Amino acid sequence: MLPSFFDSVLQLIIRTSTDLPPDVRAAMKTALGAEPGGTRSSQALTIIAQNIDLAVDTEGAICQDTGMPTFEVKTPVGANQIWMRQQIRDAIAEATRRGKLRPNSVDSITGENSGDNLGPGTPIIHFDQWERDELEIKLILKGGGCENTNAQYALPVELPHLGRADRTLDGVRKCILHAVWQAQGKGCAPGAVGVCVGGDRTSGYTHAKDQLFRTLDDVNPDPRLAELEASIMSTVNDLEIGTMGFGGKVTLIGCKVGALNRLPASFFVSVAYDCWAFRRLGVELSASTGAIERWLYRDPAHPIIPMIDQAGFTRTGREISLEAPLTEEAVRSLKVGDVVLMSGPMFTGRDAVHSHLMKHEPPVDLRGSVLYHCGPVVVKETPGEGPGSENVRWRVTAAGPTTSIREEPYQGEIIKRYGVRAVIGKGGMGAKTLAAMKEHGAVYLNAIGGAAQFYARSIKQVDDVSLLEFGTPEAMWHLTVEDFPAIVTMDAHGNSLHKDIEQESGQHLATIAG
Repeated sequence: MLPSFFDSVLQLIIRTSTDLPPDVRAAMKTALGAEPGGTRSSQALTIIAQNIDLAVDTEGAICQDTGMPTFEVKTPVGANQIWMRQQIRDAIAEATRRGKLRPNSVDSITGENSGDNLGPGTPIIHFDQWERDELEIKLILKGGGCENTNAQYALPVELPHLGRADRTLDGVRKCILHAVWQAQGKGCAPGAVGVCVGGDRTSGYTHAKDQLFRTLDDVNPDPRLAELEASIMSTVNDLEIGTMGFGGKVTLIGCKVGALNRLPASFFVSVAYDCWAFRRLGVELSASTGAIERWLYRDPAHPIIPMIDQAGFTRTGREISLEAPLTEEAVRSLKVGDVVLMSGPMFTGRDAVHSHLMKHEPPVDLRGSVLYHCGPVVVKETPGEGPGSENVRWRVTAAGPTTSIREEPYQGEIIKRYGVRAVIGKGGMGAKTLAAMKEHGAVYLNAIGGAAQFYARSIKQVDDVSLLEFGTPEAMWHLTVEDFPAIVTMDAHGNSLHKDIEQESGQHLATIAG
């Protein structure tokens, strides 16, 4: 067998999780230069840039949501794909054990986390043969937040702000613009989209995701699709959705379109949205040893140039320092646009925790608390006598926010029942939560999606953990934070930046549609 195959795949996984490819780094650097200094989007991009550098320096996950690993493998005729599949699965489990991947594989019936990213359907591995001697493996890590903003359209269709999208390339253009507008900040803009015109519902999504393996600076070999891609990129940033949906000049960093034949009765447009943490790398391996012969997308001989020279978060003196637990008076004094620095105890809570709190009392006193929508990457330290479950010390290695809108069915009631004063997440929340914040005195703080290394440095210690039976991403982690920065985007007076940006960008969308 191939003695170096396992180590090569493991190295690919780790590098993909921790080091953005050069084309994405270049696009993000261009985005940073496009935003005027002092704006919300500029500040967010600066934090993102620092996060990219920190991930490389520490070999830590760029984003705590390391996504659904998807491998595209090309093998010589006669290669043992059964053996390779098992080696890839073993490498995924080892990368998870090392804290380079977050355990993300969950039983869809029981909700139980496998703990090692293995299970039916995970990871995704597609094999294809070619008439070459070497092996090629490409890997993309696409997180759940951006996966939830994927979209599929059956043309003709009526679209808000755009009118009818017909079975034409102009109709396809309208669908792409609508998908980007609909994502707002929930998919961690600025993002990139892979698009498939045609196919059936299944092949369309697969081919759309395949487009994300293309580099952002390539040119489509089909001149019709090349023109469509250029058209999107020349107009989409006029939506002014901006980084994290804060408003701004850059909303999309790439658009790649492919086409498949379709049935006469069907005309699907499938859109695979990826976030700024666009993690995609590949390798060519020796067919005799499995050793890496060449990296795809990046050249290790070229040194990585840092994204920025200065710290990612520069204080202006206008930041508001808050110490949890919070009072109603302190919370009601905040308004949309304020930048806060949070210190003190903080509790994480995602989907499983919110569902649990609707039926059970919380394991901690949540009065005046800060609830963080986050599923961190955590590793066990050497067992000791310190705080933590079963005398085990835990360390957070990546801790950015998850998309908050999933908690909309629960959040308002949880604020009302338990006295939560601040919710931290990304992408904003809806009308029910906004009403509860106004009535009971709470705020929503938007952290920068994907900035998992940046925020991990604000976490000074793990004090304890509750509900660990839900798995490490879904457990309630008890954290102590210091000067954790976030922006007030929904206040206790009924104001929502997210609602405002959605309405304003909708007006821009109608203008772009012509």
